[in-house]
Amino acid sequence: MNGPNSIKTPGELISGDFTAADEPFGLFAVWFAEAVKSEPNDPNAMALATVDPEGLPDVRMVLLKGFDTAGFVFYSHIDSAKGRELAATPKAALLFHWKSLRRQVRIRGTASRVTDAEADAYFATRPKQAQIGAWASKQSQPL
Repeated sequence: MNGPNSIKTPGELISGDFTAADEPFGLFAVWFAEAVKSEPNDPNAMALATVDPEGLPDVRMVLLKGFDTAGFVFYSHIDSAKGRELAATPKAALLFHWKSLRRQVRIRGTASRVTDAEADAYFATRPKQAQIGAWASKQSQPL
């Protein structure tokens, strides 16, 4: 069916969406692998939405560092605006937009901190200059 209401995609989409998928994390893994091959920059970039103390939404881009059936992992300074907002209201939304695939994935749920050991292990993988910058930075604060 071709017409003003038809949807054209670069590849075959699996029928249904994440809310109807038998294994949504498996479907996400397939789609993420496709994005890694086709997105020219940062296929792991995702918009993160939180709310401030007045209930106003905040959104910013972060990088996905891992995912499994327990959830989606990103790292941030706990004293940043997003860190403070998630501590006060641990609910968040994520959005992946893969323009090259004409596909997006929306995720909503409860946020929780990774363990100190997981955070330390990730921090150790960062380049030394990035470690120094993160250590010295007063996240989201005027200098």
